[in-house]
Amino acid sequence: MDEKKLIEGLKKKEMWAYEVLYDKYAPRLGSVIRSYLGTDDVDDVLQETFIKVFKNIKKFRGEAKLSTWLYRVAINVCNDIIAKRKRNREYLTDFQENDEKPFLEPPAPNDVFREVMNELSYEELTNIIAKLPEEDRLLIKLRDIEGLSYEEIAQILGKPNGTIKSRLHYARKRLRHLLEEGGYNE
Repeated sequence: MDEKKLIEGLKKKEMWAYEVLYDKYAPRLGSVIRSYLGTDDVDDVLQETFIKVFKNIKKFRGEAKLSTWLYRVAINVCNDIIAKRKRNREYLTDFQENDEKPFLEPPAPNDVFREVMNELSYEELTNIIAKLPEEDRLLIKLRDIEGLSYEEIAQILGKPNGTIKSRLHYARKRLRHLLEEGGYNE
């Protein structure tokens, strides 16, 4: 589907465009939301994200790719939830059964993951990543799993490119440390 045609359909509030947008991006956005918030309330957050997208699609100027803008909206919704949680001292819980598959898609064979995937299961890796701080999980998810460029991540998070590279470097270092603690030496 041509992105320009999809955006035009969304701005005209055509149902087919909403369906295509949801089918194409809901799993990816849901995965990012889950890795950022670490909660099972992904469906609620995803729904809130798409409501904001639908309300604000006319403001989309096309200065970035549609996917970059969508990730930015999702991250803003997550940040709002985190701020609300801190204000209200609320904690979202993860009621996922151990035998259920996580919402995250299997990681692409990039960077840190390439070396460790032969040694540990996807579930073990997901559990280790869950121990990282929120921003570390998000950066690793966007770069190493989703394969976004540093520039796209910088746009999504509203931070300079150099900051993203630096923070991702330290996030990977913390992940590597957790992997080594768990006995998964590269």
